[in-house]
Amino acid sequence: MAEARRMQIQEARNKVQDDVALLVCAYDSEEMCGGIRLEKAITMGEFNARLAEIPKDKELIFYCS
Repeated sequence: MAEARRMQIQEARNKVQDDVALLVCAYDSEEMCGGIRLEKAITMGEFNARLAEIPKDKELIFYCS
């Protein structure tokens, strides 16, 4: 299992835009994610529902604000 690390905002943005990574808000629901949901991000609930279809080589970037 890979170790978690912090990354700069621009690096995360580039990876998501290049479709190398998936951006996941650490909150389960849309209501909790609310105004802090970043562009192209999915909620933790959506992530769990789509887990089987996410490619194993896709980098995952989790955030919580």
